[in-house]
Amino acid sequence: MKKTFVIALSLLLCLSLLVGCGGSGKVGDDGDSAAKETQLNLFTWEGMFPQEVLDEFTAETGITINYSNFDFNETMLAKLQTAKGGDYDLVIADDYILETVISEGLAQKLDKSKLKNFGNINPIYQAQFYDPNDEYTVPYGAGVQTIVYDPEVVKMDIKGYADLWDSSLKNSIGIIANYRVINGMALKVLGESYNTEDIATIEAAGEKLLELAPNIRLIKDDNLQDDLLTGEVGVAVMYTSQVTMAKLSKPELKMVFPTEGIGFGIMAQFIPSNAPHPDAAHKFIDYILQPEVSARCFEWMGFYCTNKAAEEYITEEYKEFLTLPTNFTGDMEMIQRISPEAEEVHTKIWTKFKSETGN
Repeated sequence: MKKTFVIALSLLLCLSLLVGCGGSGKVGDDGDSAAKETQLNLFTWEGMFPQEVLDEFTAETGITINYSNFDFNETMLAKLQTAKGGDYDLVIADDYILETVISEGLAQKLDKSKLKNFGNINPIYQAQFYDPNDEYTVPYGAGVQTIVYDPEVVKMDIKGYADLWDSSLKNSIGIIANYRVINGMALKVLGESYNTEDIATIEAAGEKLLELAPNIRLIKDDNLQDDLLTGEVGVAVMYTSQVTMAKLSKPELKMVFPTEGIGFGIMAQFIPSNAPHPDAAHKFIDYILQPEVSARCFEWMGFYCTNKAAEEYITEEYKEFLTLPTNFTGDMEMIQRISPEAEEVHTKIWTKFKSETGN
């Protein structure tokens, strides 16, 4: 009996220890949860931040960044839809896809009490169509399509899109392969909006664009700056990142903010609706909004600075092509989604235009 009691007591003690171990495991789970609070799952394109900026954030906050990247905005959207707004803590994507993200409930409202640097954002890039009340997104760089030309090759003084139609520029212009941007140049020359859905207006712009065909030598998206630098073209309409590389290689190139107005696009940060670590995401956003940090990021990316307070920290080498000139008075218009009918007309115009240019 005594032996049986001892055995039973021993079993009870072992059971208690096991339960205790189970309790410790639960604490460990809590510990894991606490550990997860020191994680940030960042989802965007490759190379969006200097590595030292990410490392310094981790050193300052203890939050480890798990960086994963996507190729297209649509890939990001599909993954976020599958995860029902989970898995990722912070996403950076292009403006047009953000409208879908927000409308599908895949982004959560920002807690601006945790963003003490929110006021640093340049208002030009706020209150856009995808987030009119700035409730969900924080801009992180803008793309401004710009004219750049080599004054050693081009003798005329280019001031706007209309000058590209000049006969002296025959077979000397390179343009990016973005049909809304290029068709939009003709719309702006006619005094219209990039985003008009009036079919007759778009068709009139198409006729105007065809008149430009003799002047076009190249249509390409990749590394167009190289063709300007080698003299293959004397003038180029390029993306911001290409302008940055061209100007760094050859500072004497002239950059033009078209008098007709500028079309631009925005990349922005948002926190998914079921982000595992939203506090870490807020901390990262606020960290990046610090003026000195932002300036380093924009110089690294080569995109327009969307942080007004950071402009004074942009070095002179970069300032000309990463910030708008103080005397710029032209219109700025974001290129938005338009109706399928209008898109179809744009596509037909673009196809005919490319054929006329031989590209």
